Amino acid sequence: MATLFHPPLTAFPTSNKLHLPSPISARKGQIFVVRSDAGMNHLLSRGAHQSRTQKLLTNAVATKPDSSTSSKAGHELLLFEALREGLEEEMERDPRVCVMGEDVGHYGGSYKVTKGLAPKFGDLRVLDTPIAENAFTGMGIGAAMTGLRPIVEGMNMGFLLLAFNQISNNCGMLHYTSGGQFKIPIVIRGPGGVGRQLGAEHSQRLESYFQSIPGIQMVACSTPYNAKGLMKAAIRSENPVILFEHVLLYNLKERIPDEEYVLSLEEAEMVRPGEHVTILTYSRMRYHVMQAAKTLVNKGYDPEVIDIRSLKPFDLHTIGNSVKKTHRVLIVEECMRTGGIGASLTAAITENFNDYLDAPIICLSSQDVPTPYAGTLEEWTVVQPTQIVAAVEQLCQ
Repeated sequence: MATLFHPPLTAFPTSNKLHLPSPISARKGQIFVVRSDAGMNHLLSRGAHQSRTQKLLTNAVATKPDSSTSSKAGHELLLFEALREGLEEEMERDPRVCVMGEDVGHYGGSYKVTKGLAPKFGDLRVLDTPIAENAFTGMGIGAAMTGLRPIVEGMNMGFLLLAFNQISNNCGMLHYTSGGQFKIPIVIRGPGGVGRQLGAEHSQRLESYFQSIPGIQMVACSTPYNAKGLMKAAIRSENPVILFEHVLLYNLKERIPDEEYVLSLEEAEMVRPGEHVTILTYSRMRYHVMQAAKTLVNKGYDPEVIDIRSLKPFDLHTIGNSVKKTHRVLIVEECMRTGGIGASLTAAITENFNDYLDAPIICLSSQDVPTPYAGTLEEWTVVQPTQIVAAVEQLCQ
């Protein structure tokens, strides 16, 4: 798959002033054809074909040693630094890009994703807001309606429930209810997930809440490489995008290319090719799956692991090709079981590829309970590698 982006005729200069866009006019020039293979972007002219955490793997690259990212020169970044680099590059490229949220300015954000941006771009483009998620999310949506490209940071994804009305009734629907008069090119991002003993209110997985809102795209990053690529793609998108980040993955390190790259917002990643069973996962559970995969290989199984990345819409092309090959599906998620991403993915696979299945789909999800504060109980509520191994053995009987 490839995603087409129409770059400006000239690069925007770095500026600490917030530029209101001029009326949109037709642009001629070139098209970026961007592929998610860690390679350099291709330019084509218009008209061309085109312990508590189960000891997470320290290397974010869960692919074979000959992967394209590991064989090229580049620079090493932690995941939160990769998010920052993508954000900074887009702010340099386009003066319409701005950031707003609690402590995103001179403090640098609760997880330092925006560190250093306020001194470089100024307080108008990196805006500290009051503790009022409904207010600054609505402000970001209004800014997007006028032509800016705001990135709204939730200090914790659970706090964005306070802005659910703005995200649902305004962010997702205004393009349609206005008859196409307004576009809402906004990115809503922030940390979430389980694993740091933050209690029930701060361990939310809101994918299930937002997936039912029409007009919104959702993606989840899992490595520094895809974090940067998805951040840049989300900022350039004309649609509202929610980017889910996991608190336990911010310090994962990976070597990423020096060259600019942008990933597709609708494309899954083949993490490990295999023959016996398709394992679909995303975010932190990618590493639980890869940990289980080592055990499965030792037991004689050959699992195919796919990081779906795009939570809405699903990349049914990649998923379908895998199902047609393995004929068995295991879904592993950290989301709640009832009404979660896994439930929607199960329905999509059943509707589209049921004839290719040799066994019922198994979905491993978090338990439908508020996340406990105690570390041992917190760990008990989410899927562990041993459960994944047992599920694959059951599927392949």
